[in-house]
Amino acid sequence: MEYGHFENGGREFVVTCRKTPRHWHNYMYNDEYVAFFSQVGFGEGFAQDGLGRRIPLVKDRMLYVVNRDTGVWSSANGLPMRDAFDAYECRHGLGYTVLTAVKDGVRTELTFFVPEEGRRELWRVRAVNEGAKPARLSLIPFVDTDADDSYRPQAYNTDYGNFDAAHGAVWGHFFQAYESDDPAPMYAYMLSDAEPASFCARRNAFIGVYGNKLCPEALEEKRGLRGEEALGEKLCLALDIHADLQPGEEKAFTVVIGAERTLSDLTAVRAMAAGSEGLLSAIREKRAEEISGLSITTPDARLNDAFNGFYQYATCMGSRWARVRHNGYRDMTSDTECLSSFNAELARARFRRILSYQYENGYAPRTFIGGRICDNNFSDCAVWIPFALDAILRETGDLSFLNEVVPFNSGAMGTVYEHARRSVEFLSGFTGPDGLVRIWGGDWNDCMNRAGLGGKGESVWLSIAWIRACKMLIRIARLSGHDADADALEPVLKQMNRAVDARGWDGEWYLTAIDDEGRDIGSRENEEGKIFLIPQLWAVLADLDDKARVKTAMESANRLLEAPLGTRVSWPAYTHIDNRIGSVTQKSAGVHENGGIYLHTMAWRLAVDAMLGDAARVERDIRQIVPWDQTYAPTEGEPYMLFNSYFGDQTGYRYATPGQSWRTASTQWFVKAMTLYVFGLQPDIDGLHIHPCLPASWNACAATKTLRGCEYRVTYTRTGTFSVTADGERIPNGGALPLKPGRVVNVEVTV
Repeated sequence: MEYGHFENGGREFVVTCRKTPRHWHNYMYNDEYVAFFSQVGFGEGFAQDGLGRRIPLVKDRMLYVVNRDTGVWSSANGLPMRDAFDAYECRHGLGYTVLTAVKDGVRTELTFFVPEEGRRELWRVRAVNEGAKPARLSLIPFVDTDADDSYRPQAYNTDYGNFDAAHGAVWGHFFQAYESDDPAPMYAYMLSDAEPASFCARRNAFIGVYGNKLCPEALEEKRGLRGEEALGEKLCLALDIHADLQPGEEKAFTVVIGAERTLSDLTAVRAMAAGSEGLLSAIREKRAEEISGLSITTPDARLNDAFNGFYQYATCMGSRWARVRHNGYRDMTSDTECLSSFNAELARARFRRILSYQYENGYAPRTFIGGRICDNNFSDCAVWIPFALDAILRETGDLSFLNEVVPFNSGAMGTVYEHARRSVEFLSGFTGPDGLVRIWGGDWNDCMNRAGLGGKGESVWLSIAWIRACKMLIRIARLSGHDADADALEPVLKQMNRAVDARGWDGEWYLTAIDDEGRDIGSRENEEGKIFLIPQLWAVLADLDDKARVKTAMESANRLLEAPLGTRVSWPAYTHIDNRIGSVTQKSAGVHENGGIYLHTMAWRLAVDAMLGDAARVERDIRQIVPWDQTYAPTEGEPYMLFNSYFGDQTGYRYATPGQSWRTASTQWFVKAMTLYVFGLQPDIDGLHIHPCLPASWNACAATKTLRGCEYRVTYTRTGTFSVTADGERIPNGGALPLKPGRVVNVEVTV
């Protein structure tokens, strides 16, 4: 079944069926606030300070539409689902979502967005009477909030809420450790630039003791709001805004939901609400501008739309908000690396912020949340720093960035170069009995969290990744005049290569790790979890010295891990718990890292297959990753987004269904893999180089990329012979394209 379609060149996805297989979300954010909204408005919103202290402002949201004469109500959200609507549409855009509903002669348009600044989200509401009779309506925006903590039966609640007539705001007062470890008073609020007729601040008065948002007592029994305050009870935020409309008449207003220190702060907020149209235009323009540096045209129209719109938008969001539920250091750094492929300046700004959470000794934490920097026993986070730095330098060509001074999390200062150097040096000294980098409580595989807690376990994958990082740092050091550092790292690099060869090779593929007791993980000797995909892929990405082994490792991965649905992350899946390894063995077989089709690793696979020049596998990878292509398996999911995984063939009814969307690096690395390796748009200090590996069936395609102010318009034609010309002049094989800031360069590539 088709649930919707792309419009506006992929910048919008229109959901035409309310009842999608699951909630199809859109995310919106600024530097202080992030929220998500489904096709029926479902979702959360919260504010966050610089150390991850959070205000869980929005738990859920609705806009009720009540006929005050009859008491009959519906919603602008398209709910309850049991009700028939004359028309319904959700339009997800980059930074906004519009819900349009028509029922009983009333058309509502509800637009959600998060403005460029502030701890708030905005709703623009428009109601039109399309019927033949006058309509006396109550439009009631409602927010369920956990700003006063989540509801727990038989628990204390010391918060209170009421109405502020001066600002037309319903508010809830609570105490929160925000921007400080000491709790301080704050206000969650809802206000509008329209005058409310009434309000409700008490959840039980609105929902009712036994109700819920789809049968709220305030509408089912009371037929409206009655000015209920809250004292020692669970808060909610609701306003009653009257709209008495003649046929053809409309009413429009704006609702703001946010958190402030004092009620006096609401004066400026209410003035801002009156200018919401300009704020919405500004955020739409900003989000479009952020992804304007890259676009592709392929034979697959849906791929073009998804890539040119939401895939890049999700990369921007991930670089700032990582996985949303927590501020993953590895996640932000890797997403920033991918972001640089189309917006290097934004990536540079995000990278500065990321570095400020790193320790002085070079170690990087797993996350920061709740006012604390948390290590969580992870080893790999520091290794991602050189990857992002290398990508940014190749895009910008600006080596002076290395000399910029950025703080460590202690407040001590260091140059960008120093941050990267210390990350590599820390891991080179954080080795176990075999000279490999210690796994401690996990590497990229978060769920291998017990393999090295004793301090002896080692990660073969992380050691391979370190080799890649070290090579990048050596290159950066030589480019920037730090030759002594490069000279010192060369023998360390050789030693790590020897350690991987000596202890990491299992005969036909690379191990993934070694536990504290010296037992191999990802070995032919194991009954379960014999082989893991990522060490084999990263052997290619790191360009390990023993090319014969690398070739054999990829052949083993192809032979043992391929399935119709995609390439498994590991095989065979664990079916018994093993506390020497970790929680990966607690997951059901075929789920996520335990033998599932993990799309993050599939995106790495796409890059590797393109690097190896395998056009047939590149095509297969793309078709297996995107949700709308059914060539190899009946995949499903939101067409405008990628997922962390598909559920594998052991999962019964869940087979081929998607895991979570948005909160994953699959989309970000797919963007990078497509840009740098499939289309082959590879920047370097001297300019843009082109080394493509297009899917076998693509006879023609195109890409546009902006690099350092020069716009390259590249067309690709399959002829059987590789050549590159720029503005009619032949470019030598391996040469850089001419760089002409402020101008367009037309490039023709034959493959």
